Amino acid sequence: MISFSDNSRLQYRHLIWDWNGTLLDDTRLCADIINEMLEERGREAWTLEAHRKAFDFPVLRFYERLGFDLDLESFERLSEIFIGRYQERVGTCPLHTGVEALLQTVRQTGCTQSILSASRQDHLDRLIHLHGLNGYFIAVNGIDTILAPGKIARGQQWIRELACDPAQVLMVGDTVHDAEVAAAMGCDCLLLASGAHPFEKLEAMQVPVFRDIRALRRALIAAVG
Repeated sequence: MISFSDNSRLQYRHLIWDWNGTLLDDTRLCADIINEMLEERGREAWTLEAHRKAFDFPVLRFYERLGFDLDLESFERLSEIFIGRYQERVGTCPLHTGVEALLQTVRQTGCTQSILSASRQDHLDRLIHLHGLNGYFIAVNGIDTILAPGKIARGQQWIRELACDPAQVLMVGDTVHDAEVAAAMGCDCLLLASGAHPFEKLEAMQVPVFRDIRALRRALIAAVG
């Protein structure tokens, strides 16, 4: 397990960011839309914290856990409804506080950056452009479906394309799945507890966990500076 401290000089050459929940503050919007869909089907809404504890990849498993009856309504149809509403409203979601300043600081160190997301590629491209972040990343990697099965295969493809020693690559995410993806790529990982998963769930992954971008900043700059 890597350990970030004031004296850490790990000197990573490339930083991979997750998007939803990590850089984009959209966890509450996702929970609100899911609750609307549950209530429309006569089921109880969940609190935001309950959503965060239950969230999972593949997202199909999350829908089952929430109580959607996938024998009556297909996961594909539910995903279409969710994504339609999400795309209508996600433009109101801000970046987490301090994100762009941190991206700029990392760029100034010479460490390259990319995005790896389980969002569909065209949706991801639109949001990166909306927030004016294109110039920070050498690549923006999404997937080809709205069903959010996960991103291990895309991550393994990207680490091969990157042609960088995985030991010199660091991934930053907000879910247990991000730690799993990093492990599958052979790179280190740290996690933020300000997105989809709460601190208690993330700390079980035995990687460094930070409460928010502000808490992350000093350790991260030490690792790439």
